[in-house]
Amino acid sequence: MEFDAVRFFIQNVGMGYLRVIAGECKGRPIKVPDRKATRPATELVRGAIFSILASLTENWDEVLDLFSGSGSLGIEALSRGAGHADFVEQERVCCDIIRDNLEKCGLSGRARVNCLPVERSLSMLDKEYDIILMDPPYRREDIGEFLGKLASTALVGPETWLVITHSPRVPLDESYGQLKMIKERRHGDSIITIYRKEISV
Repeated sequence: MEFDAVRFFIQNVGMGYLRVIAGECKGRPIKVPDRKATRPATELVRGAIFSILASLTENWDEVLDLFSGSGSLGIEALSRGAGHADFVEQERVCCDIIRDNLEKCGLSGRARVNCLPVERSLSMLDKEYDIILMDPPYRREDIGEFLGKLASTALVGPETWLVITHSPRVPLDESYGQLKMIKERRHGDSIITIYRKEISV
């Protein structure tokens, strides 16, 4: 059935939406929760994230989207060819929106939505990821502490790229455990920071 973007929007009036930027789902709208509850990455920031990743790696088999919100980052990754994406989000309404967005984009078969706090997910997820995407709430000032915990888990391997967007008012350190900062780029009121594990020789 041909996708009707106008009808989708009318049926979801009152609910914000973004669009998938590129790939197999390019142009499709993504429902976004109440802006008071979540702050989704803008198209400019998402475009910058995936432009950076495209220059760093071709391995997109396993993607983890932490603090998923609407699922826009993980869905963008799937649209651009990621093999599978796990989403972690603690708000039930957001989890339902992610599932709906995945279904509307035809991506449900390549994704799993984990509706639980990100801290709990660190011990419950059981695989190493190629790319970890993080867009935590800007009000969280303990994100560095969380990165320190994430760095010591089996989710981060020697080939993992970790991408986090954060406020300029919440600066991040050059390293957390074995995670070392590779790049940092500012786009408007967001900073994109890339980490990778430093392997001892």
